[in-house]
Amino acid sequence: MVEVLEAIANGVLVGGVYAIISVGLTLVYGIMDIVNFAQADFLMLGMFAAYLCAQFLGLDPVLSSILVFPVIFLVGALVQRGLVQRVQKAPIVSQIFLTVGLSLVLQSLMQMIFGANFRSVTTSYQTKAISVGPLNLSVPYVLAFLASAVMALALWLFLERTDLGRCMRATAQNRVAATLVGIDPSKMYLVAFGIGTALAGMAGAVILPYAYVFPTVGHQYALIMFTVVVLGGLGNVLGSLVGGLLVGVIHSVSAVFLPTQLQNLVVFIIFILTLTFKPTGLVGRRAA
Repeated sequence: MVEVLEAIANGVLVGGVYAIISVGLTLVYGIMDIVNFAQADFLMLGMFAAYLCAQFLGLDPVLSSILVFPVIFLVGALVQRGLVQRVQKAPIVSQIFLTVGLSLVLQSLMQMIFGANFRSVTTSYQTKAISVGPLNLSVPYVLAFLASAVMALALWLFLERTDLGRCMRATAQNRVAATLVGIDPSKMYLVAFGIGTALAGMAGAVILPYAYVFPTVGHQYALIMFTVVVLGGLGNVLGSLVGGLLVGVIHSVSAVFLPTQLQNLVVFIIFILTLTFKPTGLVGRRAA
């Protein structure tokens, strides 16, 4: 029983990170109607940025996530203006080809720069755990979850309490009406794509204390990311937060009962069942 409870607790901690990774994807879709298949590679860029901060500046990855955000935001904004904007009104197949191609380019570029070796950072708390009753929780997991919770709160405050956030939600709900009241949709697309990719980059930074970074690390998170957004409802930010927690718990608990090589089996099954019987997600689509 203690083992199962620890798995549930760790699943919640990891699920918080899954939620933030996926929120960026669903935010972009909710406002721009584009599925960014390169989203997981921006997580990889965030991991490498945090790795460089640790190597050359001596910064803890969780703290360096604050610096990672503007860096990845700028990269995402440049990608949106230079590439994604050109297929904004193109057929969906063109959008898919573009973002898949962007994913391959980013992976190849980072492999040319850093090679294919696995890299990691060392922190003072890397192997430490804290006791909560009978449960032992990994400190890196706890810190990553707390950082993700702060990101989620900041995103909610931005969308709900700022004029720019309200403009983004208005654009998601009705672009024509938003344009008529003076909102520039192209600027909202730029901000949405930048924030969406930057959130993935920040999430990559906070998981670095317990994860390896390499150019194709995004593959490990792509399936989980799409499962989360499908489960929560593509385009629904709140749904992604809920879906991330659910997937984290399910993934963690299934590891207790299944062999290592089958840990993703339950996630695959949930992904397929959700697409088959509830394609709008458990929460349903809602404008960002």
